[in-house]
Amino acid sequence: MNLSDYKDVYVFAEQRDGKIQNVALELLGKARELADANNEKVVAMLLGKNIKDKAQELIAAGADKVLVVDHDLLETYLTEPYTEAITQIIKEQKPSILLIGATTIGRDLGPRVSARNVTGLTADATKLEISDDEAHEFRMTRPAFGGNLMATILCKNNRPQMSTVRPGVMQKLPADPSRKGEVVDYKVDFDEKKISRVKIVKTVKEKKAVTDIAAAKILVSGGRGVGNTEGFAKLEALAKELGGEVSSSRAMVDAGVMPADRQVGQTGKTVRPALYMACGISGAIQHLAGMEESEYIIAINKDKFAPIFSVADLGIVGDLHKIVPMLTERLKTMQK
Repeated sequence: MNLSDYKDVYVFAEQRDGKIQNVALELLGKARELADANNEKVVAMLLGKNIKDKAQELIAAGADKVLVVDHDLLETYLTEPYTEAITQIIKEQKPSILLIGATTIGRDLGPRVSARNVTGLTADATKLEISDDEAHEFRMTRPAFGGNLMATILCKNNRPQMSTVRPGVMQKLPADPSRKGEVVDYKVDFDEKKISRVKIVKTVKEKKAVTDIAAAKILVSGGRGVGNTEGFAKLEALAKELGGEVSSSRAMVDAGVMPADRQVGQTGKTVRPALYMACGISGAIQHLAGMEESEYIIAINKDKFAPIFSVADLGIVGDLHKIVPMLTERLKTMQK
């Protein structure tokens, strides 16, 4: 493998039902930064059926080129046809870096693509950068050993250098509709005998009655100190007055008090709200990894030495079961 043959930063532009997912736009923002550091291009791979009209959205988000692979086999995500399409692109185009969102689709696709192309994969990276020395190495950083330290990983001898990144970790660039880019109809030769082993019989979509916490501007989050559903009812009341959503630490999800889609942290969702209220959350590094980029953090905890106070903009030492209802009542009074 001649590493000098590989160049440019490629992004898997995940779409579902023809809608570009936010994580793809976030990755294009980071890809733009990485490519500029090496004077390279950003290339988006858009796979699906009748999705060419979405290419300009990717260009507006930072892509220089969009490879559109339009095929009946790609209408709905299946591991094998998507892997086959991306593998052909890799072998023919030779990207230096490939970024994939760590969604349910990306977590399935990334490992298969890396294995098929005999290269490494850094999963759930929290930081991506090009070193500022002469080597210009691509450095991928992620939590290791249960989140107790951060490991920086290099892929020196194989290409592409691959990483998956969870939604909300990177920031997308402001859309620029005036940006110009190249849109290429990319043809892939599928071996339908090999990729037709699995077929989708029926798609059942989950109906969500609540807002995705990753998109919420205000989050009132509860940890072990909240205790139970009655405790979370107090957080619900406060969140209602603030116009926000309730989220939770892993401890409360494991205890069965809160659903998994409300979990913030390394094994939950990464959030970046304007306001994050951490109630009864100690602040383990696994939780901090999912919320420390919030614009303003308020922590309420009885333990004045709790690690959460190290990242909080405002800390309140006290019993959340007394403080939260008081805040709720004060907000109600102010709004009258």
